[in-house]
Amino acid sequence: MSLPEKMKALVAYSETDYRLVDDYPVPPCGDDDIILKVEGCGICAGDLKCQHGAAMFWGDGGVQPSWVQPPFIPGHEFIGTVAALGKNIRDCRIGDRLAADQIVPCGECRFCKTGKYWMCQPHKIFGFFNDLNGGMAEYIRLPRGSIVHKVPESLTLEQALLIEPYACSKHCVDRAQIESEDIVVLSGAGTLGLGMVTYARMRNPKKLIVLDMIDERLEMARRFGADLVWNPKKNDVVEEIMKLTDGYGCDTYIEATGHPSSVVQGMKMIRKLGRFVEFSVFADETTLDWSIIGDRKELDVLGAHLSPYCFPFVIENIANGNLKTEGVVSRIFKLEEWEKGFEYATGRQGDFKVALVP
Repeated sequence: MSLPEKMKALVAYSETDYRLVDDYPVPPCGDDDIILKVEGCGICAGDLKCQHGAAMFWGDGGVQPSWVQPPFIPGHEFIGTVAALGKNIRDCRIGDRLAADQIVPCGECRFCKTGKYWMCQPHKIFGFFNDLNGGMAEYIRLPRGSIVHKVPESLTLEQALLIEPYACSKHCVDRAQIESEDIVVLSGAGTLGLGMVTYARMRNPKKLIVLDMIDERLEMARRFGADLVWNPKKNDVVEEIMKLTDGYGCDTYIEATGHPSSVVQGMKMIRKLGRFVEFSVFADETTLDWSIIGDRKELDVLGAHLSPYCFPFVIENIANGNLKTEGVVSRIFKLEEWEKGFEYATGRQGDFKVALVP
């Protein structure tokens, strides 16, 4: 199959200059490359923060260095079909439907050499670098080192778009090491939170409690497997947990809101020797009395980043229905409507996952 020379693409030229262009060069297919014709690409909270100029992406004049390398095409939650193959590719064919881990590991750093590729030191993620463009375009290049996964044709586009976020959700829940006697509190019922709910339900905790400020999200969490759902605007959730646990607190708290108040709330309700898992990217600093972690409760505090080794499980269990997906992808916009898509992706209109299609 011959590729066209030009394509439509959303291009970030700077933190204040995002533009849809009709004549962006289609990536050439090298000997070790795979070129996908993009079927769709989800809009991640990281894409929004980057487009809004967050310092963790663009730098802040000294405290945080710039990470992104414009001009680049955003988007790491993509799904597509193989349109061209390099001569060295043996395990894919034209027409295969693929997803890929969001990171392309270097294979040379200490993390890659010990199997911890998701913490690769160069940390090249699709959609933030001019040599690793993302999926908000008609075509995307998967270079050598990409970790690719075949996706069944039986998955709808809406289901396939959840592979990457649900893989991140799985890794976070795995970090929590949930057991059958655990009282688990999950704070945040957005797309990733719902992915955590439906997977955590498979781990069968004693109680799975979900917190969110939006009742519609709580209702979705209940449908996805939560035992109890509480709105902190309407309930004293710390008091409710203490009532439920004879004053001890929850065993595990997963923070998936990205709001500082959720961190403080979790530290109040978690029991001594409990496990706190932080997933979110924060827009604001969080102030916390760290003596709670050490002297008062001796907590295990863990982070969760990306989705190592999670894609195969997620693809299989979305396909067989074990992981619930219905209603999570709430809107799909054409690439030309990217500004509207980014606006709806903020969740201010009540949406969960919003995606773009070329």
